[in-house]
Amino acid sequence: MANTKAGYVTILGKPNAGKSSLMNALLGQKISITTPKPQTTRKRILGILSDENYQIVFLDTPGILKPAYLLQEKMIDEIDLSVHDADIIILIIDIETDPQGETTMKDELVAKLMELNKKPKIVILNKADLSTHEHMKNVIKKFDESKNFAGIIPVSASIGYNISSVLAAIIENLPEGPKFYPDDIVSDESERFFVSEIIREKLFDLYMEEVPYSCEVLVVDFKEREDKKDFIQAEIVVEKESQKGIIIGKQGIAIKKLGQISRKSIEEFLQHDVYLDLRVKVRNKWRSDEKMLKSFGYIRNNE
Repeated sequence: MANTKAGYVTILGKPNAGKSSLMNALLGQKISITTPKPQTTRKRILGILSDENYQIVFLDTPGILKPAYLLQEKMIDEIDLSVHDADIIILIIDIETDPQGETTMKDELVAKLMELNKKPKIVILNKADLSTHEHMKNVIKKFDESKNFAGIIPVSASIGYNISSVLAAIIENLPEGPKFYPDDIVSDESERFFVSEIIREKLFDLYMEEVPYSCEVLVVDFKEREDKKDFIQAEIVVEKESQKGIIIGKQGIAIKKLGQISRKSIEEFLQHDVYLDLRVKVRNKWRSDEKMLKSFGYIRNNE
């Protein structure tokens, strides 16, 4: 029997480049939340793809940006940690918003993160279905001339185009070694984490402008009940009283709708019925409060 291959694959990119969509497509199931809005991912999310002869541990990371407040600084720390852990780095570029890839490649933080790790790097040109064949050929040629990459692959993560080529390039560059996790595990996160992420995804879907960015979701109670629906109570933390009013809406209509669509997605994920109770709490400027960020899991105990 051939030796197994196993390694960590970190997915980097600017906000909204398609990092989460790519990981979900590679895994064949939804692990990371996705919305049309940038900066949806806040923590690195681990997804595991296992086969008889290999195991790929994907690390989906927040979008690379210049931090404007403490939460975003901690998001950059998550990216930095993921780059250090990587056996392979995937840099994903949205060719709809960055047709030549130059904006991404000239970003100082992108350059710094790419330089931190000397392991194989694969460039993914996302949303290839929105470009012409001639344009894609020219962009691939330009990246290929740099000789810095183990692969340059056009894909469309949202429709699954060319995902098999990405997977083949990853497997080719994986180091030999034992698997890190049992084959039946697809993530190291808890059900509580995924429930909170689903609710946060729906906040991005339903609310406009700054409001979803000011929200954090905490699952404060999760009871599995044999003869009844599972009971889940979640707190939506906002920074201002005015945001609390927006989340709840007139006569509670907005939060009722949020609860309905969140519950449906949670039940699809958990594969059983749940009773979902949503509450809204105000925590002034929590995104810049070190103590609160630590309690929300954005600052590790060793920091």
